[in-house]
Amino acid sequence: MKNLSGLPKLTIGSIFCIGRNYQKHARELGNSVPDEPMVFLKPASSLIGDGESIQLPAQSNEVHHEVELVIAIGKKGKNIPEQDARDYIAGYGLGIDVTARDIQQKAKDRRHPWSMAKGFDTFAPISTFMPIQPNTDFSSMDISLAVNGTIRQQGNTVNMIFPVTTLISYLSTIFTLNPGDLIFTGTPEGVSPIKSGDSICATLNNGEITLTILVK
Repeated sequence: MKNLSGLPKLTIGSIFCIGRNYQKHARELGNSVPDEPMVFLKPASSLIGDGESIQLPAQSNEVHHEVELVIAIGKKGKNIPEQDARDYIAGYGLGIDVTARDIQQKAKDRRHPWSMAKGFDTFAPISTFMPIQPNTDFSSMDISLAVNGTIRQQGNTVNMIFPVTTLISYLSTIFTLNPGDLIFTGTPEGVSPIKSGDSICATLNNGEITLTILVK
């Protein structure tokens, strides 16, 4: 996958992800609520598109879904003021931050990095993207995920600890953001295991954007 569906002029770049950006999700896993964004990255090999399949790795016995609003960056920026951050957005879509929870927990217990738990092939499904519009409101978007027709995650971006513009500004103080970079903005509560044969359907704003993924 090289270009973003819906934003074909953008070649996918870095994949930035934000952990624990909803209080209830942090608490459901027994984690503290962060006082600044918690950032990790995924490799390009983890990306798949709508209609493709998550491949469960042999190394894990507990893989979870985490549905997220994903932001696509449209122009290069460094040290972006928060009030200007919206100008750097090309579009938005859905993503699933697939996580090998058992591997992540072992790494956390040992105080080791947990990149492997997030970075297996196929662990970053993304939808088609919508171009940003003047009336696009990232502060109030419904987001949900169902497995085999049963809702497991349901939230709203109003509950983000760090909103989209804060995340863009913060990331740009550390990394130069480039066109095609993606930001997975965090997941609401309700994460749970997936198994081979499952069908996952994620939605944003009651079907404005959908993402359907199979599990193998």
